[in-house]
Amino acid sequence: MIRTVSIVPTVLSGNKQEYRMQVERINVFTRRVQIDVTDGIFAQGETLDMTNIWWPKNWETDLHLMAAKPSENLDTILKLSPSLCILHAEASEDLLPIFDVLKNADIKTGVALLPSTFPGNVKHYIDAADHVLIFAGQLGVQGAPADLMQMEKVPLIRNMKPEVEIGWDGGANMSNIRALAHADIDVINVGSAISQAENPAQVFQDLVAEIDKSGVVL
Repeated sequence: MIRTVSIVPTVLSGNKQEYRMQVERINVFTRRVQIDVTDGIFAQGETLDMTNIWWPKNWETDLHLMAAKPSENLDTILKLSPSLCILHAEASEDLLPIFDVLKNADIKTGVALLPSTFPGNVKHYIDAADHVLIFAGQLGVQGAPADLMQMEKVPLIRNMKPEVEIGWDGGANMSNIRALAHADIDVINVGSAISQAENPAQVFQDLVAEIDKSGVVL
């Protein structure tokens, strides 16, 4: 049985004008969006500073923070109040106290795993999280190819915490979206395939239609 799968566009920009343009384009056709933010250290790509991030009030926003010390942004995260805040297991500080603060503020918690991170090594984070993000692209960059071998992490995570929401981030497009949807993944984040499209709304609808198809997955 295939789980219900959500296609979630991502926003990544280091320019205020471009950021606004991406937000306005996406706002036409979806309400759940992932905002990617880097600290310039953990991830090399530059994005807007956390204090310049915003989104429409009607969005269900997943905030993906690629930072070595996410606690330094905790006050800003609380003010922004995303639906979900995703932090990296590879951060240089313990995430559990941060998770506790977020949960007390009614913000769901997520943990992202880089390709080299084995789920069993961060079980304590997975046990505490509402969402596990399998990262399979290049940090801070849209358009990198997907490392589809990362799908092997899905059953490992399911065995640890069957009910957790599992997300995918990295290289999702029309050529692989169906395979990802059939891999027991709940949320597929899509970056450049939508953001760089001439008609992002149509691409979004095409991706949704593709994962709804039955039959053999190629």
